[in-house]
Amino acid sequence: MAAVTSMVALAFLVPLALIVRETAQSRAVAGAERQAAALVPVLALTTRSDDLGHAMARTEAGRRGLLAVHVKDGATVGTTRAPAAQVAGAAAQTRASTVELDGGYVLLRPVALDGDRGAVIEVFVPADDLNRGVPTSWAVLTGVAVVLVLGSVLVGDRLGARVVRAARRLGTAATALGSGDLSERIHPDGPPELKAAANAFNTMANRVTHLLAAERELAADLSHRLRTPLTALRLSLDQLGPQAEPSRQALARLEGEVTTIISAARRPARAARTCDAAEVLRERLTFWSALAEDQGRPWQLVGATLPVRAPVPAGELTAVVDALLGNVFRHTPEGTAFNVTLHEGRDVVGILVADAGPGIPDPEAALERGASGSGSTGLGLDIARRLAESTGGSVRLDRSSLGGAQVQVWLRLEKLSKPALKET
Repeated sequence: MAAVTSMVALAFLVPLALIVRETAQSRAVAGAERQAAALVPVLALTTRSDDLGHAMARTEAGRRGLLAVHVKDGATVGTTRAPAAQVAGAAAQTRASTVELDGGYVLLRPVALDGDRGAVIEVFVPADDLNRGVPTSWAVLTGVAVVLVLGSVLVGDRLGARVVRAARRLGTAATALGSGDLSERIHPDGPPELKAAANAFNTMANRVTHLLAAERELAADLSHRLRTPLTALRLSLDQLGPQAEPSRQALARLEGEVTTIISAARRPARAARTCDAAEVLRERLTFWSALAEDQGRPWQLVGATLPVRAPVPAGELTAVVDALLGNVFRHTPEGTAFNVTLHEGRDVVGILVADAGPGIPDPEAALERGASGSGSTGLGLDIARRLAESTGGSVRLDRSSLGGAQVQVWLRLEKLSKPALKET
């Protein structure tokens, strides 16, 4: 708005400034012509120097010493500035002419007298008279142009603010909805196009909320259906006596997982989804350490001393860790060592699970087909990949320093905020 209005103001200001200057010059020359015309009647009556001197003294130009009269074959009365050749040339003409000098203009007005006589009236117009009032007029024009530009910018800002506010609210609402705040809605405001976009956003948000609610209800319903066969299995295990205690413990864990699924399915999504990765690893390694001790597996947890925030819920990270450690116990011989390393970078968190087993023959093919080999379904890798990709990260397979396979799960931190970690 400032650029456009400035261009328009300049398009009018420059011509007006030139017109003002030309008008001032024309006014000064016209004044000189009037003063020269005032001496014409005097020259018609007399050409005596004394009479002409008294007549010239009554004019403003004469009092300022800007007037002179050149009588043919006679004396020159007053202060002359025009060259003699210019005066002689003007005497031979019938119209007034101007001559430009260093300090201004000279008006030469020829006057025809009786007989063969003639005279030339010379009026000098200084440069100050030519530009009288021009600086003031230019200052006024500049002030008007500045006021117009500022006024147009203010009006344009008020008009544009309505559009900008509506667009900013739409962007903020879209960001909030994308972060998981399903209650975000927009009050339609602004131009008709942005109102239509706001209505479309509200419709989309309502649809997404409805779909997610239906999905949670379906997941919860399916989880509830598992209760019946689990209950029947528990009754069967109770009849087997003490020797079925390990099976009953496994069944209790399975029932706990089903309960967790039901709770998670019915719990609304939240925007803040973080956890302490170090705490999750310590907890899971404590759980798996009992089985590792029974199988004679040396293990080590590195980098999990201090809290390390991860951009995923604790439950999902626990599922990934259990899946990767389960693969180690299932697909490596007893007594095989393994290490778990937690790496914290500036914008990434890495969980590295390495073992001393036979490794994966073709890591790239294992990631592409979702199977790690050795009869595995690849579910653990798939769970880890989906969790990593949800944060913009990735899963990599490599050869570990122990000689076996190494699964690297990298979680990106760009979407995390700066406040301290809160337990989820």
